[in-house]
Amino acid sequence: MVFSFLKGQFIDVIHWVDDTRDTMVWRFERYDHAIMYGAKLTVREGQAAVFVHEGQIADVFGPGLYQLETNNMPIMTALQHWDHGFKSPFKSEIYFVNTTRFTGQKWGTRNPLMLRDPEFGPLRLRAFGAYSLRVIDPAKFMQEIVGTDGEFTTEEITVHIRDVIVQEFTRAVASSGIPALDMAANLGDLSKLVKEAMEPSVSQYGLELPDFIIENISLPEAVEKVLDQRTSMGIVGDLSKYAQFSAAEAMSKAATTPGSGMGEAMGAGMGAAMGMAMGGAMAAGPWGARPAAAPAAAAPPPPPPVPETDWHIAEAGQSKGPFNTEGLKALMAEGRFGRTTQVWSPGMEGWKPAGEVPALSSLLSRLPPPPPPAS
Repeated sequence: MVFSFLKGQFIDVIHWVDDTRDTMVWRFERYDHAIMYGAKLTVREGQAAVFVHEGQIADVFGPGLYQLETNNMPIMTALQHWDHGFKSPFKSEIYFVNTTRFTGQKWGTRNPLMLRDPEFGPLRLRAFGAYSLRVIDPAKFMQEIVGTDGEFTTEEITVHIRDVIVQEFTRAVASSGIPALDMAANLGDLSKLVKEAMEPSVSQYGLELPDFIIENISLPEAVEKVLDQRTSMGIVGDLSKYAQFSAAEAMSKAATTPGSGMGEAMGAGMGAAMGMAMGGAMAAGPWGARPAAAPAAAAPPPPPPVPETDWHIAEAGQSKGPFNTEGLKALMAEGRFGRTTQVWSPGMEGWKPAGEVPALSSLLSRLPPPPPPAS
């Protein structure tokens, strides 16, 4: 604020520069000085100047440069009973009103809202979002909200605006008929409904909400857990097939994990299968009632095949291989593999005759024993 003193005590220039970004109304302090007739009033873009004389709003000035005289202060002139050309100082309160948008205002529900959902029945919801605020009628805003407050900030009005938003949000959501699970896809439409419903309530205070956004609508934590379980059941699908799959997974894990207890793994798989079977029995109906025709349980899948072993043979002082079972059969047909052939495979400590390796006993059983000596 810039003061220019002419003729000693009279204020000549009146204006307001705001850098707080949250001040909506600021009163021009006179410090017991009367305003000089003919003083210059500067109202910048995004501002309005409201003159209050003896508790009554006299004149409202929009953006521009004014010289305070009788020709541009008709209401003040009538209140002061000035004759044309009267140039005496006058006393009046001057309020500067910020008419720009106040963005980034937050709103939210302090307590869950009870609504009747078309799918779940009675349901509690929480919501939050943001909006912008603007003064469109400075005189009405001064009359209804500000009064004689010398410095009015957004914090003093946002609590009331939030209550209005929550009230209209509840009405809009309840009358929209949109299921709770579909609200996330309709936040834009709900925002428009709430904004339109709020316009009559905020306009009576000389305000408007240029922007209104619903950022999120959430369910109570207990309801979200139930929905997660319901989603998991939908992904699982057929419970009997899932039980068979769990049992097969447990058996396969026990067979392929070194040092694991086969009984423990099978017990876990059987426990999962029994749990799913109990769930299917409960879903069948009250008192253990079963459907008339229940499908027969499918047989469990066969155990996984035993992996092939790689064998090396010693031939003419050199290691040959590796050979699988079919390769050893071919060498046997060529006469290059027998009970006395030195063999080795990963995991063995050293070379051994094939006849002393238990894993090859079934293969060597196909060889005839040594022929009897000639008579």
